[in-house]
Amino acid sequence: MRIVLLGPPGAGKGTQAKAMAGELKLAHISTGDLLRQNVAQATKLGLEAKDYMNKGLLVPDSLVTMMLEDRFGQADVKNGFILDGYPRTLNQAKTLDAILARRAMKIDVVFDLDSSEAVIVQRLSGRLVCRKCGALFHRTNMPPKREGVCDQCGGQLYQRDDDKEATIKKRLAVYRSEVAALLEYYRTAGILTTISADDDAAVVLKKIIQKARSIK
Repeated sequence: MRIVLLGPPGAGKGTQAKAMAGELKLAHISTGDLLRQNVAQATKLGLEAKDYMNKGLLVPDSLVTMMLEDRFGQADVKNGFILDGYPRTLNQAKTLDAILARRAMKIDVVFDLDSSEAVIVQRLSGRLVCRKCGALFHRTNMPPKREGVCDQCGGQLYQRDDDKEATIKKRLAVYRSEVAALLEYYRTAGILTTISADDDAAVVLKKIIQKARSIK
């Protein structure tokens, strides 16, 4: 089974993708992780991407596309995958279809994790990040044992600027605007399933797994 996972920031895509991969025995492909791995391993594509990043520029779609093509050729993808972080636009969706078609594959289902603004703001505005190791905490859902101190390394916890309420609402508005055409593309293809992501993560996961297993 080949799955695309969509959803706004704060919907829990990363958490759900990892849990789904374990439950369904599928490869979890995160384009963010893929980019970091290529850079860390100093692959040809990673070196090209690093050059853009060092200049403060966005990594071009073409490079991410080539990384995905390489990834789809690896053995663990044979039984299927969960794609997290791509596509983000209609053009990327069409590119993805073309990449998969060259390998005689196609997307079976697209899960849209739909979450309300109130829940997203609550989740993201409470998020805390360790300055030293990058560990994540939440003021309400997953507070540190000592206020302002990372449980893992003792580093200082802080709130990122893009996790402040006004910024979150702007990010969400941009996402809603950009994703509309993408959702319509998959809806027209008959493979879009919307799942409410406002519930606890375990409840959301159960709904996704039940739907995934019902698809032949």
